[in-house]
Amino acid sequence: MGRLLPWFAVAYGAGIVLYFTAEREPALWAAGLLTALCALAAVLLRRQIVPYVVALGSFGITLGFAVATTKTALIDHPVLRFATSGVTVAGFVELREESQHTDRFVLRVERMEGGRMDDKPQRVRLSVKRGTAPPAGSFVEVKASLDPPLQPLEPGSYDFARDLFFQGIGASGFVRGAVKIIAAPAPQGLRQRADAFVQRMRDAIDARIRAVLPGDEGAIAAMLINGRRDAIAPNVYDALFISGIGHVLSISGYHMAVVAGLIFFIVRAFFALIPGLADRAPIKKWAALAALFATGFYLVLSGNQVATQRSFIMIGVVLCGVMLDRPTLTMRTLTIAALAVLFFAPESIVHPSFQMSFAATLALIAGYERGAIKLRAAADTSFGARAALWGVNEIIGLTIASLLAGWATTPYAAFHFHRVAPYGVLANLLAMPVVSAWVMPMGILGIVAMPFGLDAEFWRQMGYGIEWMNAVGLWVASLPGAFGRVTLFGNGALLLMTAGLLVIGLLKTPLRWIGFLPAAVAIFWAACRPLPDVLIAADGRGFAVRGADGRLALHHSGGDSFAVREWLAADADGRDVRDKGLGQGIACDQSGCIGKLADGALVAYVLAPDAYEEDCQRAALLVATRGDPPADCRAKVIPRGLWRQRGALALRRQQGADGVDFVIDSARPKNFDRPWSPARARRETPPTPIATEPGAQSTRLGAPRDATPRQEDIEADQ
Repeated sequence: MGRLLPWFAVAYGAGIVLYFTAEREPALWAAGLLTALCALAAVLLRRQIVPYVVALGSFGITLGFAVATTKTALIDHPVLRFATSGVTVAGFVELREESQHTDRFVLRVERMEGGRMDDKPQRVRLSVKRGTAPPAGSFVEVKASLDPPLQPLEPGSYDFARDLFFQGIGASGFVRGAVKIIAAPAPQGLRQRADAFVQRMRDAIDARIRAVLPGDEGAIAAMLINGRRDAIAPNVYDALFISGIGHVLSISGYHMAVVAGLIFFIVRAFFALIPGLADRAPIKKWAALAALFATGFYLVLSGNQVATQRSFIMIGVVLCGVMLDRPTLTMRTLTIAALAVLFFAPESIVHPSFQMSFAATLALIAGYERGAIKLRAAADTSFGARAALWGVNEIIGLTIASLLAGWATTPYAAFHFHRVAPYGVLANLLAMPVVSAWVMPMGILGIVAMPFGLDAEFWRQMGYGIEWMNAVGLWVASLPGAFGRVTLFGNGALLLMTAGLLVIGLLKTPLRWIGFLPAAVAIFWAACRPLPDVLIAADGRGFAVRGADGRLALHHSGGDSFAVREWLAADADGRDVRDKGLGQGIACDQSGCIGKLADGALVAYVLAPDAYEEDCQRAALLVATRGDPPADCRAKVIPRGLWRQRGALALRRQQGADGVDFVIDSARPKNFDRPWSPARARRETPPTPIATEPGAQSTRLGAPRDATPRQEDIEADQ
């Protein structure tokens, strides 16, 4: 019973997961009625232990399901169904974001003209060249090409469309030409004036940091303080993530915890220096209140991003516990934080930042509840020996914390990013103490000293710490086997790993070790997942074939580079998207392309109807992009309607009762119809015929450019 509340949170989360697995949107009244019935059952059975626990678990599941259904109903909005170009969009800029190489802004649409649209979205997210995004609050008019929110790039991969939907965004795209500002922001109300003040403050801090710290150190320092992203040298950027310390670049729970801890310590120490005050006043609560205000200020200063909001809620729960004289880092605190986050943002449960944050915290709390390893000094131990012992204890503590957090987050990093950091513990041991004890404190002191003009030295000191972090990342990334690649595995294996983690973390008895059993089964399940032989993009403009060498040969256009990156990452393939050898094994002409599978069978990608006669006779699989193949076609046909309605496809060749056939897996189930991915027959222009040399990457001519984000534009927390 001591773990009843945490298990209720697990049931609540399971209900949200169940909601996202539905093929069609549930009826709100049905979800509400079932929740009420389960709540009534829990109340009536409260005096019978086993029935009560079952009823309470059922109530948690139905409550999570109902909350997610309600959230979707409250924010429901139109979503663009197919790509369109030449659209004139006018509206107010609600949000401006700076990313690695481009700027983005969210536009609340007031007028939209041109293009072919069944439903006009209320908000669109547009990308522009870095430094050209209009200020928040301004009324602008732009010419843009718009795409529907990005669907999963292959079956089982991440659904970007779902994320954009819950942010209120119905389309994404890029601006053609200049942004025409019709009305500059003129703050009238209190909210508008506050936003304008924060924007000016962020601009001033950004300019000051870059004036003192040029290059990568200045860019990273700006990221840590105000969340703005600037171009970092590609080798440094990649090395930080390969080594396992790239999480520093995204303001999240770690940064919030460091800021809260530093402010709490400084304020409490200051009050403790006042004679007699600590005996008369609750200075601990005052320090917690100051830390809460400081983290709130940091949330606003860093851009108020979604991941940062979740982290603020978690830290807020802990600090409120301090002010209410409750234990801080306990399972109950973690549970309340999880319930609070999932109540306001139930969609967070499928986001990697939520999963990794709570998995790491659960592992740390569970590990230290069992007792931390600590060496103790004898009464007659010398001061030098005590100091050395303190250092050893700190190293042991950091090592255990890194191992626990790394072990807990590895399944989610492997699932979402298809990579693991074998030397992550080493990199974190070398870099994170410097970041926590030097970089972040210098940043806080720099902010405090900035109004007095005394901040320059603090920024320089911050830069020295960042130099050390970069050096650690580059060194660790250069070690043999530093980049651990993992192939894509299914949701079932991840859920089983999560179940094992929950059993190990939440049970108090030795029975908890049984959690390693589902974790081991999940690892075996993930490792045994068969790789696809053929991949077809959701828009039909790209495909990949697995050849005799076991690697994918790809046909793609320049605008499809993000999909290709994801395909390679999900296949644990280390080749770069610019590798000229990616197309070897696929020959193309004006009528289409031909690829060869490992067993010699041919895959035909038809771009002109006149190719059907020949390809139907010699190919084992035929992907139709124009017209319809003849009824007597001997090949297995993938019609246009299949990938238009069901998204990206993955096909495996296997022996069946009637001979060799293809098993098809799709990104969307057959009857899938959800608000972020409505069922439709997409009216896309078929791919334009191409001309390439045999064995080279194909380049599509005259096709409309898509608005798929580039890999370098995906934020670290995404």
